[in-house]
Amino acid sequence: MNSMFEATLTKYAELAVKIGVNIQPNQYLYIAASIESAPLVQVVTKIAYEVGAKQVFVDYTDDQITRSRYELAPEDSFDFFPPWKVQEREWLAEEGAAFMSIVSQSPDLLSGIDSKRIASFQKASGTALNKYRQYVQSDKISWTVIAAPSKQWARKVFPELPEEKQVEALWDAIFKATRADLDNPVEAWAQHNDNLHEKVDYLNNKNYAKLHYTAPGTDLTIELPKGHLWCGAGSINEKGEEFMANMPTEEVFTVPHKDGVNGYVSSTKPLSYGGNIIDNFKLTFENGRIVQVEAAQGEEVLKNLVATDEGSHYLGEVALVPFHSPISQSNILFYNTLFDENASNHLAIGSAYAFCIEGGKSMSSDELKAHGLNESITHVDFMIGSELMNIDGVTADGQSEPVFRNGNWAF
Repeated sequence: MNSMFEATLTKYAELAVKIGVNIQPNQYLYIAASIESAPLVQVVTKIAYEVGAKQVFVDYTDDQITRSRYELAPEDSFDFFPPWKVQEREWLAEEGAAFMSIVSQSPDLLSGIDSKRIASFQKASGTALNKYRQYVQSDKISWTVIAAPSKQWARKVFPELPEEKQVEALWDAIFKATRADLDNPVEAWAQHNDNLHEKVDYLNNKNYAKLHYTAPGTDLTIELPKGHLWCGAGSINEKGEEFMANMPTEEVFTVPHKDGVNGYVSSTKPLSYGGNIIDNFKLTFENGRIVQVEAAQGEEVLKNLVATDEGSHYLGEVALVPFHSPISQSNILFYNTLFDENASNHLAIGSAYAFCIEGGKSMSSDELKAHGLNESITHVDFMIGSELMNIDGVTADGQSEPVFRNGNWAF
């Protein structure tokens, strides 16, 4: 590693520790990462200890080992999720630990694998980690998702470059998207947070009853529950400590009413899910429920995702991202939702975030359902925005007002 790269990598790690999870003195940190991310994990760990972490626990995975399992393991092994991994996360969450995921998986890791195997493991892991997921989705704990390149991922994003340049190019793109390449990234993130909250405040003051999306292949109406809250960028955990759940992030988002989605919507970017690419797909909704699934690529994987449980037939998130966002303007297709969702308006199949409704952080599961929030063991974002998309906000008295025009904010 050259000195300039090392300096930028250190700034990136500092962002992840100080802004992402915002480690507090005497706090545990859990890191989930690929073995290829070890150089970044090492720097993150060092900085975490420097700012006072009590202990850092690292859970490494290996893409090649993962692929071998899906190819060769017995069929009934995919219904199993290790209880000790569940206990580890639940215990750490109850102790107020922070959680960091460093994503780097190849988008095609499980291409050609029987989709039933993938669906079985997704369901098993989602069910087993349900309690932990509730900690995350109600902001009880601090958590963040960042990224690091792998060779296979970099090859997918930059196939036109010589192999020896691909990982370097993806690092550069990640650094730019997360503002780690700037002189003072921490200050830049504070300003970015303020800018997003201007949109959040506007939408919360409007308190729209519905959103109506129109674009080629899309005509969708989404009812918003009473008391819904728009959120963006920074979050606050139950101890009052700020954290940044996604780095990068360019979105403002809220929850839909589970039963209030009608019409159809088409994807505008490929979705990397379960080690497969799902592309050129269309979902049709009636009274909130997905009633038809069509896809030019990965249709069986998408159908299995929708069939994960009852809640995976419904939406859990509505997110707005302008076409002129920095990641969109980079013209890089990352084949990774952490980045691609921040280049496009998107929706999420599955569970809703409890903090996106007034008082939701302290509500029971039944209370959240009564307010129209969806519950599921999965939450998967997919991209629907483009420069051709218009969105209208519909007030309680039926008046329509422009929210997006030609893919960008209309206010």
